[in-house]
Amino acid sequence: MRTLWILLGAFFVSGCQASGEPLGRSDPDAGPWALGFVTPYAMDAWVEDAATIDTHGTLYRRIGSGVASGGRKNGMPGANGWLVTGGGTERDVKSAKLPVRIYVRWQSLVEPQTYQGWVEIPEEARQIMRDALTKECASVPEAAFLDKSASIQIGIAPGGVVQVWALDECRRAIKVARSKAEIEPKGPGLGLSHGSYFSLEEDSKRYIEKYGIPYGSW
Repeated sequence: MRTLWILLGAFFVSGCQASGEPLGRSDPDAGPWALGFVTPYAMDAWVEDAATIDTHGTLYRRIGSGVASGGRKNGMPGANGWLVTGGGTERDVKSAKLPVRIYVRWQSLVEPQTYQGWVEIPEEARQIMRDALTKECASVPEAAFLDKSASIQIGIAPGGVVQVWALDECRRAIKVARSKAEIEPKGPGLGLSHGSYFSLEEDSKRYIEKYGIPYGSW
């Protein structure tokens, strides 16, 4: 009898491997995954709302809001680039499968202007996320001690520019999409704030006074 159970166990394992499904993940599009927001340096933004439609077609509302991070990378030419590392302002998206579309509405504080729109998340991004949830990081052995996690980073910039990165199993940011959001005609807070925007950071204000806003560089 013991031999029979061993053979059945071996059959189960080999069947999972043959089908390409990682052990313990019968649904490859199951999370968990996290959503983060980033800006170019000094291009401060406040995310008012975010939503997602997952691979099962389910809409999840209010999955993120708050300040977007905008750190400055050594050697980066000011606000002309992005620093995308994950963590920080990431928010866990509970219960949702991997994303097909993501909606974001935000205040671009340097203009100021309010933008909103949906961005399509390509299959390439979902495969990166699946790998991040199942694979070890071969190039960074110490990463094996970290919990496996999947992340999408949404970059938002003046002019309504939206860029998207998926973080792989080594937490490297891979650009997967770019789009242009529309101006929200109701303004900040969907008109409830009577045109009042969040305040710009003093460092960002000084940077913009000296260098301006580099439209077209993102």
